[in-house]
Amino acid sequence: MTVLLLEDEYPAAERLQRLLRQAAPEARVLAVLDTLAGALNWLDTHPAPDLILSDIQLADGLSLDVFEQTVVRSPIIFTTAYDAYAIRAFKANSVDYLLKPVKLTELTAALTKLHAWRTPTASPIAPDDTAQRLERLLDALPRPERQHKTRFLVRSGEQLLPLAATQAAWFQSRHETTTLCTLDGRRFVVEYPLEQLESLLDPAQFFRLNRQLLAQLPAVQRLHPHFNGKLLVDLHPAPNEEVLVSREKAGAVKNWLEG
Repeated sequence: MTVLLLEDEYPAAERLQRLLRQAAPEARVLAVLDTLAGALNWLDTHPAPDLILSDIQLADGLSLDVFEQTVVRSPIIFTTAYDAYAIRAFKANSVDYLLKPVKLTELTAALTKLHAWRTPTASPIAPDDTAQRLERLLDALPRPERQHKTRFLVRSGEQLLPLAATQAAWFQSRHETTTLCTLDGRRFVVEYPLEQLESLLDPAQFFRLNRQLLAQLPAVQRLHPHFNGKLLVDLHPAPNEEVLVSREKAGAVKNWLEG
């Protein structure tokens, strides 16, 4: 089985490939792409893979736009921290829609479903019928008012400390580890990938500057124009590496800072 992986966060891509090796050892990942442009170009120049594993949010937009801009004959399993796009996903030839962090049992079940869909004796369900049934199900669910995460429990030596989200300057993902840095410069490891934090924290206060870093408004000191339309961001406390915002995200960052 050949697989195309669309994922803009390196740790998430690595984790998904490890899970795939366990769930389907025969699977072969043809490419790992992180942008809409890269995905469209690859699909136009290569034979259709047996399966596409796709995050919803890529570096330059929603992967759903790929499947609406070109004919994609491959079945798709979406992996994302967001549930808001489920209806569009099921209309895009989707086999399943897995919320991050993806579990091995869930991926295995999705691959089993894919196999059943391909079995000649199976009775395929029209994608539109599937989407309509899912839409009715989601409409029937209670929709409580969204509550943003306000506290973290972090480890300091042998102790666990409660820490208000407002004390966080930024979160950084490196080597599959997420670090929380406070406004006063303390650093703690937290058990959340950046994509999940992005969905949990108040978007008026926190913004995903790039794949590795999510910052809170008070930590942003200034912006510097950079090469090719990018922005260089000064944060306080300063991370160990410079923080660059892509040209595609530069406008959104400015709008966030302006409020």
